[in-house]
Amino acid sequence: MKQKVLLMGGSGALGVYLTQELLSKGYAVDVVCLEELVSANPDLRYIRANGLDTRVVSELLKNRYDAVVDFMIYQSPEEYAPFCQLYLPATAHYVFLSSYRVYADEQHPITEDSPRWLDVTDNQVLLGSGDYCIYKAQQEDMLRASGYTNWTILRPAITYSKRRFQLTVLEAHVLIYRMRLGKTVILPEPAMDKQATLSWAGDFGIAVSRLIGNPKTFGETYTVSTAEHHTWGEIAAIYRELGGLRYMTVDTETFLSLWSAREPNDRQQLVYDRYCTRVVDNRKLLEVTGLTQADFMPLRDGLQKELASLPADVVWPHNPVNDRMDAYLQTL
Repeated sequence: MKQKVLLMGGSGALGVYLTQELLSKGYAVDVVCLEELVSANPDLRYIRANGLDTRVVSELLKNRYDAVVDFMIYQSPEEYAPFCQLYLPATAHYVFLSSYRVYADEQHPITEDSPRWLDVTDNQVLLGSGDYCIYKAQQEDMLRASGYTNWTILRPAITYSKRRFQLTVLEAHVLIYRMRLGKTVILPEPAMDKQATLSWAGDFGIAVSRLIGNPKTFGETYTVSTAEHHTWGEIAAIYRELGGLRYMTVDTETFLSLWSAREPNDRQQLVYDRYCTRVVDNRKLLEVTGLTQADFMPLRDGLQKELASLPADVVWPHNPVNDRMDAYLQTL
């Protein structure tokens, strides 16, 4: 009988490649998502359901999955607590998606033992902001205090994939939309000389498929990332080479006035991640998966691959950031 894996929120940028890898390894995969998706593969089932409803999760877990990979975004430890209590006793291996944003800007390169913002900051605004880097770390701690050991924590780096592209804090609906129309993209100047790490989602899928079900990974944390790194300025130059990106830079406050609608949270993402040195030592991941750094997709090649696969007629939803950038450019 095939082993069964449940991907909660698994139809997104990371899950799509992990699904392919698991199927290639002979797993049966159920993907819970909000979209109405249909699979022609008998080993792949899409389940349209709300993964943030404990009643839905309780019913799903009656299937006794061999592993659950949890991509869901829980906005607070309090929101996460009942799900943590549901998953751990109901599956042999629970894989929790955290983020490399939890790391503080204190040790370079980053290892799994590097300090986290939650542990070292005394900035009460950050601690009280409900920022991703804080609540993901708090949820990690909840797993460690659970009394169970059948969990693995993953901290992915910034990951690009189908329809997901990043440049500083900008995502595809601003970055690629403007690049394709020949519109100037506005970027924060202080980020441009900071080292950043962008990983290809295909490499995430390969690596994580090798972690699932491996008892050596139980109770462990892994930064899922390439070791390749570039400044944001160098990454902008790659987008310019591949897609004709036009950009200009502005100071932090001007940029936030154009980009942010959620102060102080958006400021925290900029200051406590994109303005930090993000260079990863991925040797722990390589050792347990048997991969080498040479197996990881080079950034330029990966971006070229994903941009080439992006439909020419893709429709981007209206975003007020584009309106604000257009209005600002008209004042210059």
